[in-house]
Amino acid sequence: MIKIMLAEDQVMVRQGLKAMIQTDDEITVTGEAGNGKEAVELCDKQIFDVAILDIRMPEMDGIEAAKILRSRFPHMKILMLTTFDDNQYVMETLKLGVSGYMLKNGDTTSLIRSIKSALSGGLSLEEQVAAKVVPALLQNEVVNSVDPTLTPRERDILKCIGEGLNNKEVAERLGLSVGTVKNQTSQILDKLQLRDRTQLAIYSIRHRLV
Repeated sequence: MIKIMLAEDQVMVRQGLKAMIQTDDEITVTGEAGNGKEAVELCDKQIFDVAILDIRMPEMDGIEAAKILRSRFPHMKILMLTTFDDNQYVMETLKLGVSGYMLKNGDTTSLIRSIKSALSGGLSLEEQVAAKVVPALLQNEVVNSVDPTLTPRERDILKCIGEGLNNKEVAERLGLSVGTVKNQTSQILDKLQLRDRTQLAIYSIRHRLV
């Protein structure tokens, strides 16, 4: 069972999101918080697979909470939730290494897909968000050539990561095993001296592999 910690300051919105999430038999919300401070405290006491954080919350916002959770629980996936498709927020959270950025007016299918994609190593951006963030990533960017130490296969994998594919999807597209994709992704991270898949996706977009 996939365990979710849901942080949203508006109770009715939180209840609605919880109901949407739990339409999937594989996912359950086992922790709820009304602000970022409560979210961090919950994660200190319980084990969650995914934390879903609203960007704007009282006491401690989602961005600050994400920073703390990323440092304390690096293996827990984090999804950001907001009504504001503002690329400033998107850029800040993506640099933290979160696994996705969703708008509150998204549908149930998109929400569940984002949760499962995060757990599989994918990066989820709603279309409205992607339309904002991709130009922002490329704006005034001096694009250097892709690191010459990358092999053609590693470039193919990097391109797929930039498209938001998870390990299984990359393996299916390239005709590789999931284990091979994981190993080569680790090698790419080492070569580029990057921290996680989100940074790989940003690298891929900035170097116009996507």
